[in-house]
Amino acid sequence: MDLKITLASNSPRRRQLLGWLGIDFVSRPADIDESALPGELPRPYVLRLAESKARAAAHNPSCDRLVLAADTIVADGNALLGKPDGENGARGMLNALRGRTHQVHTALALLEPPDGRLLTELCSTNVPMRAYTDAEMEAYIASGDPLDKAGAYAIQSVEFHPVEQFSGCYASVMGLPMCHLLRALRRWGAAPDVDVAQICRENLHYHCPISEAVLRGEAIG
Repeated sequence: MDLKITLASNSPRRRQLLGWLGIDFVSRPADIDESALPGELPRPYVLRLAESKARAAAHNPSCDRLVLAADTIVADGNALLGKPDGENGARGMLNALRGRTHQVHTALALLEPPDGRLLTELCSTNVPMRAYTDAEMEAYIASGDPLDKAGAYAIQSVEFHPVEQFSGCYASVMGLPMCHLLRALRRWGAAPDVDVAQICRENLHYHCPISEAVLRGEAIG
């Protein structure tokens, strides 16, 4: 199968991660209502949004490629943490997460426009935050970086480095779990022949301890 994908996102991070896999893709962002339903928990929420984005992108008459949609949510227990509403919102989130472990859930949806075949994947990752100081937090907020990030942080921030002793899927916290995507594409019969663990080592400087387990099909993130 000649793999060509429509990415239902305009996220620079997702486009970068997908590009590292060497996949031919075009971006077509999907505009959907991302409001949570009453009482909706993080995992069902993120899976629903990924599927909705995939269906919205596939609805375009010009879409003739396999559609990939992703959604990422930061969760503190069952509480959903979106993007902060300004500096005070970022300060509140970073204070709440400091020195504690929370979860990041990323869902993937693959949808084929002609027949509507759908595959989904979910990567749930524990993220241990370090006990950064007030001064470090304020400098990070002043940089503006937290203001467009769910949970008010970017795991890849070199200056702030908010996370310590991390042992999950780094790419998933950035927005696209590459091993989960690869195993979904294998189920589809269209996986590229790439070494995802090596890609993470070279580009993220992260030696992933779970890559092989994910590719074996284990429910681990």
